[in-house]
Amino acid sequence: MVNYSNKKIVMITGRGEYPLMVYNYLVKHFPIEKFIVENPESKVEFLKRRIKRLGLLHVISQITMRVFVVTFLKISSKERIKEIIKSGDLKRNLPDPKILVNITSANSKECMKILQEITPDLVLIVNTRILSEEILNAVPAKFINIHAGITPKYRGMHGEYWALVNNDKENCGITVHLVDKGIDTGEILYQDTINITKKDNYYTYPYLLLVKGLPLLQKAITDILNQTIKTKPVPKNIPSKLYYHPTTWQYLSNRVLRKVK
Repeated sequence: MVNYSNKKIVMITGRGEYPLMVYNYLVKHFPIEKFIVENPESKVEFLKRRIKRLGLLHVISQITMRVFVVTFLKISSKERIKEIIKSGDLKRNLPDPKILVNITSANSKECMKILQEITPDLVLIVNTRILSEEILNAVPAKFINIHAGITPKYRGMHGEYWALVNNDKENCGITVHLVDKGIDTGEILYQDTINITKKDNYYTYPYLLLVKGLPLLQKAITDILNQTIKTKPVPKNIPSKLYYHPTTWQYLSNRVLRKVK
């Protein structure tokens, strides 16, 4: 294994097990200098913004989807999740407390100060708010993201699910890309698709994406640290859409009419 001990990688993440699984995979291959976790956004502010954008009834239906449908899928998919986690050797161990930092926001002055003190070679973003230009320009490092969806066609949330809904299996997959000021619009590093089985559903798809995406993320980080990075220009001649969480009605109708679980 190449010795990257002189390289500095910083992870900026949201809370939850997904960033932990990313960390535990990468730390076997690279030194992680800091694991920065931002606090969740105020639910009131989040809901206000989402209602303004999508409408009250739509947001209420998104909430019922997450509270009732996702909870049911989580419980009913326990064995399948164990199977996927085992196949990908995914771990959920907490990082070493010495590298763990909690902050209010990835866009805070506190976060900027940490980055500028470390001057990392690479910053990995996992499940955070959209980063401000100020943060992206704070250090001369590459910022990269692992995204659930094939960009630029499927930006935003649950791209793999919406690809299945659109009968677009060739774009049901994951993307590792550079982060820019847009939402999932950065230059593409690696992409691949996933295979869905009859045992899979909306709740298990992200685990399948992670198993497929982590080796791609490892390749991308290796390229950047070795200065052999090759990006793919974002196609301009295909439709690009920003997707959100499905509503209860959307999920149930898609499950019945399109057989997408």
